[in-house]
Amino acid sequence: MVKIDAHHHLWKYSPVTHGWINDEMRVLKRDFLPEELQQELISKSYQGSVAVQASQSEDETKFLLEQAAQYPFIKGVVGWLDLQHPAIEEKLEHFTRFDLLKGLRHVVQDEPDDNFLLGKDFVYGISVLSKYNLAYDILIFPKHLKVAYEFVSRFPSQKFVLDHIAKPDIKNKALSPWKEDIKRLALHKNVYCKLSGMVTEANWQYWEKEDFIPYLDVVFEAFGPDRLMIGSDWPVCTLAGGYGEVMGIVETYLNPMDEMTRNKVLGENAIGFYNL
Repeated sequence: MVKIDAHHHLWKYSPVTHGWINDEMRVLKRDFLPEELQQELISKSYQGSVAVQASQSEDETKFLLEQAAQYPFIKGVVGWLDLQHPAIEEKLEHFTRFDLLKGLRHVVQDEPDDNFLLGKDFVYGISVLSKYNLAYDILIFPKHLKVAYEFVSRFPSQKFVLDHIAKPDIKNKALSPWKEDIKRLALHKNVYCKLSGMVTEANWQYWEKEDFIPYLDVVFEAFGPDRLMIGSDWPVCTLAGGYGEVMGIVETYLNPMDEMTRNKVLGENAIGFYNL
């Protein structure tokens, strides 16, 4: 089995670049670089990873590509480009010369317009991604799921993956309407889902593995074992737990399942989706 952590971040901390890291998250106000992550991967027998953007700049994309070129365990990069830029195709031509660029992401959850995904220029940017064989990571809150359904329906040949199971309110044990909206989104067979980012939606100090079972049940029923992939969301996950603890949530859930299912969720699906 080849195990892949399909979602983590890397950064050289800057108060300006990483302004989203508030005082409640002060443990994240330092550098998080590949050498440290590699030790975490080795501790849990993961052979590779996918680095995902944490700030919205081309410099961020360049930084991640440089790290991936230097550290072979980073099998792919999900970067950021301005998909609304009038010269987006020129930018894609340039950045897709780097084979390790596998996808793009925009921090839609922070956009003031809840219908951001449907904006004309953004939609055009998404429409050209498949031409360059790039996936797109959808980072949203539950309130955006209905818009996301309309969004992905416009691009049946584009590969999408929903980050962090759309961040349901695990802390308050709320399932609806997230549950119904997730199931509807999953009807689009070109949409995958990352089993990541869950601990930071729970009570950071007092979560139990059992807290996540209702949410994992929903996404397994909705997406099935062929469209799910494990991700740590390191180092953001360290707000609520260590790397091994966090990965153990999904690994423990998978334990009763057959070997084929475990192999898919722990690595094969990420390899296939991102062409690693």
